[in-house]
This record gives sequence, C-alpha cells and structure tokens, in this order.
Amino acid sequence: MHTLKGNTAINLNPLAAAMAEMRTAFILVAVFSFFLNLLILVSPLYMFQVFDRVLTSGRTETLLYLTLIAICGIGLYGALEGVRSFMLARLSHWLERRLSREVLGASLSQANRAGLLREFMTVQNFVGSTAVAPFFDAPWVPFFLFVMWILHPWLGLLALGAAIVLGVLTFINESATRKKFQDAQKGQGTVLSSLGQAARNTEVIAAMNMGPALSARLGAPLDNAQDELRSAADIAGLILGTIKFVRMSVQIGVMGLGAFLVLRGELSPGGMIAGSIILGRALAPIEQAIGAWRGFVGARASYTRLKEVFDGSPIAQDRTKLPEPQGQLIVDGATFAPPGVPSPILKRISFSVNPGQVVGVVGPSAAGKSLLCRLLTGVWSPQQGAVRLDGAEVSHWDRAQFAAAAGYLPQDVELFAGTVKDNIARMGAADDEAVVTAAKCAGAHEMILKLPNGYDTFVGAEAGSLSAGQRQRVGLARALYGDPKLLVLDEPNSNLDEEGERALIGAIVQMKQRGAAIVIVAHRRTILQVVDLLLLIRDGAVEAFGPRDEVLRAVQAAQQKANPAQVEGDA
Repeated sequence: MHTLKGNTAINLNPLAAAMAEMRTAFILVAVFSFFLNLLILVSPLYMFQVFDRVLTSGRTETLLYLTLIAICGIGLYGALEGVRSFMLARLSHWLERRLSREVLGASLSQANRAGLLREFMTVQNFVGSTAVAPFFDAPWVPFFLFVMWILHPWLGLLALGAAIVLGVLTFINESATRKKFQDAQKGQGTVLSSLGQAARNTEVIAAMNMGPALSARLGAPLDNAQDELRSAADIAGLILGTIKFVRMSVQIGVMGLGAFLVLRGELSPGGMIAGSIILGRALAPIEQAIGAWRGFVGARASYTRLKEVFDGSPIAQDRTKLPEPQGQLIVDGATFAPPGVPSPILKRISFSVNPGQVVGVVGPSAAGKSLLCRLLTGVWSPQQGAVRLDGAEVSHWDRAQFAAAAGYLPQDVELFAGTVKDNIARMGAADDEAVVTAAKCAGAHEMILKLPNGYDTFVGAEAGSLSAGQRQRVGLARALYGDPKLLVLDEPNSNLDEEGERALIGAIVQMKQRGAAIVIVAHRRTILQVVDLLLLIRDGAVEAFGPRDEVLRAVQAAQQKANPAQVEGDA
C-alpha cells in the first residue's frame, strides 16, 4: 500500500501499517485496563470500611450502603472486563480482515512461504485471547505496591520483595524456555511442510511402500520437537509452581505481618484484610503471564517471521498503466541467486526476443533454465542487470497488466480446486469465448469435451485429477488465455504424447503468427523445429546465442569433438 504526502509517494509495509493502525486500539485497551485495575480496589476498600467502621459503629444502614456501592463497583468491573475481551476479539477479527489478503498473497508468491498463514493465525489468535490481559495488567503492579506502602511501609517492602522474586523467576522462565519453544515450533513447521509435500505424492509413496521409511524419517524431528516442548513445559511448570508457592507464602506472610502490626496498634484490622487482597491482585498478572508465556513466545516468533517476510518483500504499489506491450523482450546482464543461495546461479544473461520470434533455451540439467523462466515472468527480479518488456523492467509494470499480457507454463503443472474453465481463466472471472479460444489454440478443446462435465469438470486437490499430459494441455491453455504477447514455456512437451506434441507445435506457430515473443525451454528435439533462435546456457552463463541452425551446428561439433555421447543429452 502507499499513502501520499504532497507529491511524494510513501510506501508502507502492510504489517507495519497494520501495527501502526492498531496502536490506537491498544491504547484504548490500556485505558480500559487502567479503570479495571482501579476497580480492583473496590473489594479491599469494602473490607476496610466494614472492619474499621461498620463493626465498630454497628450501623446496619452503613453496611447496606457500602454493600450496594461495592456491588455496583464490581458490576462495573465485570462490564469493563467484558468490554475489554470484546475489544480484543474484535481487534483480532480486524487484523484478519486487514492483513489476511496480504499474507495469502505473500504465501502464494514463493514456495518457502507456505506456512506464513499459519504463523499469521498464531499472532491473530493470541491477540484475541485472554492470554493478552496479563500483559496489560502487569504495568499496574507498581500502583498496587504503592497502595501497600500507604497502608504500611513494612507491607510495602514485603510486597516489593515478593514482586522482585517473581520478576526474577519470570526472567528465568523466559531465558530457559524461549529457545526450546522456538526450536519446537521450527521442528513442527518442518514436519508439517514435509507432510504437505508427501501428501502431493501419495501415489509414489503407496506404489513403492515409502510410508514406513518416511514415517521414521519424519518421526525423528517430530519426537525432537515434542521433547523440546516437554522440556520447556517441565521448566515452566516448575517455575509456575514456585511462583504459586511464593505468592501464597507471601500472602500468608502479609496476613501474619498485618496481624503483628494490628497488635502493635500500627494498622487497623481492615487494613490487614485489605493489604492481603491488594497483594494477591498485585502479583496475579505475573503468575498469569507465566501461564500464558508459551502462547506469547509462539506469537512473538510468528510475528518476527511475518516481519522478516514483509520487510524483505517489495512493497506493492500502484503502477502507471503503460501502453499495451507488443512483445519486445530484452534480458540485459541478468544475474540472480535465489533466496538462501550465497552465489549467483544465473550470471550476466543477455539476449533479446522480438515480437513473432521463438527462442529455444537448451542446456544441461541444473544450468538455470527454469530459474531464467521465473525472471522472465517477474516471479523474481535479478540482483544485477534487467529483464525488460517493451523497454520497461518487468518489475515496473503494473502486475495485473503484465500478467494479462504474459503466459507461463511451468515444468510441473498444478491445477487448482475449481473447474477446468476456472483454471484456464486463471481462477478469475471467466470469459467463456476466451476460454474456448485458448483451449482450441492449445489443442485441448476436444480433450476437454470428453471429460465428464466438459469445461465444467471439477479438478484440483479434492477431486479426481487429470493425467499429467491432460494437466499439461490445460496448463498450456491457461498460458494462452487472453492472447498474451509474451509466452514462456518450461519444457511444455515433457508429458505430451505424439498428438499432444503436434497440438503444442501448432499452438506455438499460431502464437508466433499473432506476434507473441515466445521463450521455450526444451530438452526434446522435436520442439526445436519451430524455434528461430537458440540460447545455450551452461553453468548459469550464456555459452551460445544465435540462429537455431548455426548454434546447433556449433554445439554439436564441439560436443562431438569432446564426447559424442553428450550431443543428444545436451540438446
């Protein structure tokens, strides 16, 4: 998102913007917490008045009025507590409405962010839970200690000592359990991610009986995570038990010290009872915070992960709509290393494609061909150099405008939960005529008509899946939807039979005649017949680029000289 200040656009991280907007709500919750903590004094003041005034005067009407006032105060306390819980629940709901789309977008943008939504929900659920309340009440502990001091300095000193001891125990709990909780959360995330990957390959697992081996492999990190959780829970439980012991012992100590002061005439009986109640309330948030600590640590770790992702992501902003692209693609010295990879995979890649030209990209496995496709489609941006469409860097195009003008067929085609029509229309509002046109261009129309419900056949994770070849042909139709001016095909014939390959070649010829710039990653020679230019990539760098026949002759001659067996493999 962005705001305007004068004529200057100021980009805001969505998470940072949401936190800034929540600050007012948190201040309001803190104000309610102030009045709640003031109303805590209703009970000790009532006891103070009953013991020191009513019992000595014997006035029943005074007792009646005091009781009515106390009930009203406690009723107001209950109402404010309910309002605070209501506010926190609504704040959690607002956070979901405010950030869920951004989190979903970030989760879908890269594979390694699949668990981002779960982490966001951890933060959201913590914000709306009662576990937040002790953190709003804890700042008022000094106020109650001051009230204890007013009753009698000795009571204040005893309460202060107890608060210090509990604070030290809280610090010990934080130091001893933080890393264990974080390691456990990380281990559980790794297991869940692996399970998600395994769930997409159940046929392979069943066919080769990989289940027991995978269970054993995933069981070890899961057991380690549970061990960390158990260890942290044991430590937290021990500290919580110690805190309860200290708090109850101090409460007894306050009663004993209060009775001693009453016997010496330095404190009234009402002050003794009130001091015991106030001390219990003063120390309660610390004890409650220990009980909520696991949730707090988890929410803090999830928030840190969200912050890292949003801080490291380019801020979405409104882009000026450019003229509709004609398909002039220029890659100028593109150098790129994926996240977490220390050295570049692609090194100063340069080539160009004119409208109506087809470039074939060939090279050995792991040369960086699929990574190049991701740069061309704007999934990632090069750290050095540029990828330009009609003179403008891909990252500078309005994303919706660029997507409408580009088509992409990855190596592994995934169809999403929806109909065949929905998938071809890229899960947006479907134009039936454009869907059928794309399917016909891809040579998939007749195949789709033979499905149980034709274009309205439901496919995806929860429905019967299509064969790999059928998915690839539907994926090609999706790439061709909207008559794109830039078409990037990553091994588009890897799962096609002879009929499907003929349809693919026909689709490329049609798109070429329509003036699209086409980039094809190819391993099978048959697709090279429609290629005008050939780009050979080896070890992430351009080894050769030029007219197809010239490059093929040069490459074959060089490979034949070095090792005749590699000629077929490299092509």
